[in-house]
Amino acid sequence: MRTSRPARVGQYTALLAYLVFLAFPFLWLVSTAFKPPRELGSLHPTWIPNDPTLANFRQAFDEQPLLHAALNSLLAALAAAVIAVLIATPMAYVVARRRTRLAKAVTGWVVVSQAFPFVLLIIPLFLVLKNLRLINSVPGLVLVYVVWALPFALWMLAGYVRAVPPELEEAAAVDGAGRVRTLVSVTAPLLAPGIVATGLFAFITAWNEFFFALVLLKTPEKQTLPVVLTHFIGAEGVADLGPLAAAAFLATLPSLVVFAIIQRRITGGMLTGAVKS
Repeated sequence: MRTSRPARVGQYTALLAYLVFLAFPFLWLVSTAFKPPRELGSLHPTWIPNDPTLANFRQAFDEQPLLHAALNSLLAALAAAVIAVLIATPMAYVVARRRTRLAKAVTGWVVVSQAFPFVLLIIPLFLVLKNLRLINSVPGLVLVYVVWALPFALWMLAGYVRAVPPELEEAAAVDGAGRVRTLVSVTAPLLAPGIVATGLFAFITAWNEFFFALVLLKTPEKQTLPVVLTHFIGAEGVADLGPLAAAAFLATLPSLVVFAIIQRRITGGMLTGAVKS
């Protein structure tokens, strides 16, 4: 069916409005980061700074240990992403290939667990980490991030496993390959786009996470970047807007860079999985 001209105009208008809605906060953040103090307090704000400056970035680095906090966030996010993918991949294979009641129960529990609020989980997690003596430590935070990312990673990878033709695994079994060998040599390479997408999800989730880091990390030198950003807000709730915007802009860059690097591979894998021979 051919879409009428008014319908196409309406679709493109809705898409443009959605893109503007998504881009507005980031563009305003970038604009604020480069504005001098007198423009930040102006009653008639502009999109493009009249006198752009890097003073906000210099002040942000002078006031807070942003590089050290970014390193803590990077280590926690990378470790959580790698560990979550390594654990979720074989689990997803079992859940997808074994159509038992236990597998269905696991899948249902994964879906239900995503509805749990952070506040409900923080107390038991805090008690477990306290017994393990991992409070106020980056490894303890990584453990929490892995636990939080595993359900969605398992559900996501299980869908990719189901898209892999079982005939390939049956052929490998005929050639004498066991379950582990089949998973490593046959299934895992075909799951590369899904593994990359899942790892990206786990990384971005851990990089942007704030609540768990705020509760579990008390020592300033161990705090992550989202927690350090709150230090630009004074005791009376007044934000140092320029440095805060500059630091927040820098905090968004790693996620954008990582996604820009691997988005072609993700898209290519999705298209490959969508085409049947």
